[in-house]
Amino acid sequence: MSKRITIVEDEEAIRKNYVEALQKQGYEVASYANREAAEEGFMQQLPDLVLLDIGLNDEIEGGFELCRLLRQQSPTLSIIFLTARDSDLDIVSGLRLGADDYLTKDISLINLCARVAAFFRRIDALQQPQAEEQALKRGELLLDMNRYSVSWRGHPLELSLTEFWLIHCLARHPGHVKSREQLMKDAHIVVDDTTITSHIKRVRKKFTEIDNAFSAIDSVYGMGYRWLENQS
Repeated sequence: MSKRITIVEDEEAIRKNYVEALQKQGYEVASYANREAAEEGFMQQLPDLVLLDIGLNDEIEGGFELCRLLRQQSPTLSIIFLTARDSDLDIVSGLRLGADDYLTKDISLINLCARVAAFFRRIDALQQPQAEEQALKRGELLLDMNRYSVSWRGHPLELSLTEFWLIHCLARHPGHVKSREQLMKDAHIVVDDTTITSHIKRVRKKFTEIDNAFSAIDSVYGMGYRWLENQS
């Protein structure tokens, strides 16, 4: 069965270009020009991946609102912002809302298709039968590999699929430093260093909301990150 992608983009010419390029890759593609139409479509069925602009007609942050709604519907749906807005504030805002990646419209169609394919490879990898442990426990951390759920000190965390996989990569081998490049490879994602940093900050915040003393994710200057064993 082909993967389903939904594009939410208010500029017709750009929207058509995206649709055509992705359909040529064999994907089933739906598209919407505004938030209201997209919300109606998502209520009927969620796709496998959403490409989302921020400004939608007269709604300068319509895409942000749509991202928030989608995250309420599904914590694991892959969401990529694809927008002309490239300020640090917009990027951070998009990732804080739970987007998996943030791309600007100067990306070529070839690179866009490659990025999309990388996301689907990650999804396929996660859906393969796990030959290893189904539950990964590291001190107060518990990852359920069947449900893709995470808990800390018995309290569940709402993590996106990208966030879950990053935690898995770090916690699987406590004490081992993972560079940003290694995290991308192990998590089956293709993003830039800034995006990895933003995801790590977002994950830390979610843990500290449960436990103010949380310190298990350690930054190693100039190298990357590691999961500290026996931290609480």
